[in-house]
Amino acid sequence: MTYNERRTSKRMKTLESTITNAVGLHARPAAIFVKNMGKYTSEIKIRNTTGGSDWVNAKSILGVLTLAVEKNHIIEITIEGADEETAAAEIADFLTNELPKQD
Repeated sequence: MTYNERRTSKRMKTLESTITNAVGLHARPAAIFVKNMGKYTSEIKIRNTTGGSDWVNAKSILGVLTLAVEKNHIIEITIEGADEETAAAEIADFLTNELPKQD
């Protein structure tokens, strides 16, 4: 699992990650991801850059599932708000440590 983090403005963090687990971001890992995102007040959006998708709300299970993220797809996540630093750290941890366990 690889990810890059950058600040795209003074008020927004952006993460980019290549999904390396066999099942991608399907039902179970998507549900865990969305549940974790729901506890933050920041606006969190995600898109599948490999699939050319539009941005969706990362707190919406239907939105995340419509991205159809598969193994080796690249996703991009933006976080903007008061707790963006904490949210970005949790997302990075999920992508690096938890998602690979979902094979």
